[in-house]
Amino acid sequence: MAHHMMCLAYDNQLFLAPLENPQRVLDVGCGTGIWCLDFAEQFPGAQVTGTDISPIQPRWVSPNCRFEIDNCELEWTFAENEFDYIHIGSLIGSIQDWPKLYKEIIRALKPGGWFEQREVALPVRANEGELPEDCVYHDWASIFYETGEATGRTWRITEQWKGWLRDAGFTEKIHTHQVKLPIGGWPKNKLQKEIGLFNLLSIETGLEGFATYICKMVLGWHDAEIQLLLERMRAAVKNPQLHAYFPLKSVWTQKPYA
Repeated sequence: MAHHMMCLAYDNQLFLAPLENPQRVLDVGCGTGIWCLDFAEQFPGAQVTGTDISPIQPRWVSPNCRFEIDNCELEWTFAENEFDYIHIGSLIGSIQDWPKLYKEIIRALKPGGWFEQREVALPVRANEGELPEDCVYHDWASIFYETGEATGRTWRITEQWKGWLRDAGFTEKIHTHQVKLPIGGWPKNKLQKEIGLFNLLSIETGLEGFATYICKMVLGWHDAEIQLLLERMRAAVKNPQLHAYFPLKSVWTQKPYA
């Protein structure tokens, strides 16, 4: 659902970088592998590799797509200058050392190769004006920020990724782009309404899992506190008066030729 929603938000584009006939492609943290499968179908001449720590990808895939179990936070075993394009999507809150990861990425890219990352960012925003001061979305962002600090896996990467990329050696222009992911069917525009409804369904499906883990296992909340938060969130995401949205942010840049 999240993959489809993001494709709709980006006019059915799997990437924004100006790729030309990519041959070797890596998707870091590929999850279900759906982005890899779509990319491999779009570029049948490319060899697409998806890595993840969980073996949840399909076994029957196209000949030019493969999946490997790998922890991207460990030392990479990929060769230097191996890939034309490296992609990351939705790893916010998952990585302890982003500068280290970006250094591994630029090492594995060929000169002139492209790196691109997409993340759904916090905080939730209002399409017009500001969210009410007592809105649960403020608490939701604070909880994730606090969890990121407690675990060393920040939820503020989009505020810092330009600097980290430059420090890693991406000295070419760093491009950024942002679109809105509405929460619910409040937009009048047909496409935005569809995106919002998929977003609502995605949030409702994953809400309890997200909140239970971070609030109980990381922050030590009691079950009653978690259920109250969930009730407030469920009410908020279904409230068409809030006109709320998540920012979907992208960054892409090229490895220098020399």
